[in-house]
Amino acid sequence: MQIPKVTLNNGVEMPILGYGVFQIPPEQTEECVYEAIKVGYRLIDTAAAYMNEEAVGRAVKRAIEEGITTREELFITTKLWIQDAGYESAKRAFEKSLKKLQLEYIDLYLIHQPFGDVHCAWRAMEELYKSGLVRAIGVSNFYPDRLMDLMVHHEIVPAVNQIEIHPFYQRQEEIEFMRNYNIQPEAWGPFAEGRNNIFENEVLKSIAQKHGKTVAQVILRWCIQNGIVVIPKTVRKERMIENISVFDFELDQEDMEKISSLDTGKSLFFSHRDPEQVKRLSSFKLPE
Repeated sequence: MQIPKVTLNNGVEMPILGYGVFQIPPEQTEECVYEAIKVGYRLIDTAAAYMNEEAVGRAVKRAIEEGITTREELFITTKLWIQDAGYESAKRAFEKSLKKLQLEYIDLYLIHQPFGDVHCAWRAMEELYKSGLVRAIGVSNFYPDRLMDLMVHHEIVPAVNQIEIHPFYQRQEEIEFMRNYNIQPEAWGPFAEGRNNIFENEVLKSIAQKHGKTVAQVILRWCIQNGIVVIPKTVRKERMIENISVFDFELDQEDMEKISSLDTGKSLFFSHRDPEQVKRLSSFKLPE
């Protein structure tokens, strides 16, 4: 299955649908990623903070050695954690991730949170990008003001901003801002981790029934039709297949408008502007 791609602001192509491994335990990750690649996923999203980069690396190596895919076909994303935000520390963290993933280069490297010394980290990442060790650099969980702060002080505009996006938190104004600066939006938590009883939502269920699809497939299709890269997570192979089977139908204007009506304008998780959350996230230290 050929998954359509978006073109980032530096010309690099990125699959619009991928596989995320947040909250998948390291002992399960290798088999899950291996199965995802077999199913047809080529974008794999991990992070230093997920503590499963090594397992992702083993799965990627295994899939390549078995001829299931090639390194060139894959698009591997990982992320820099807060405690490593800094010039020298970002370079060290990148090398550590590269080693754990058993790769010669990373396709997309993101600043995971908008906290800590992100400016020095970005300067290091610009150098990593120019050296060819990473094909694109970006950020995650950045609001427009934080994006602008980064852009006006540095040479390279982030290629991607990975943020919480789902039918209950659609962030249309923020996405419009990103589009104006040619920054690709990417959705984490597209199913809102099941919150607000999303899979039983009557609007989404009626649209799913109309197309003979599942609520999950409708949500992913909604992201894709909005030009948003999306990385659903599952540990079940049948769900992997379900999530990737979204290119044989299209939501019409009425469907899209109905989904737009579900937007609450609020995160279902937390605000990155909440001082207590900033303190909590910044206190989370990765093991050596």
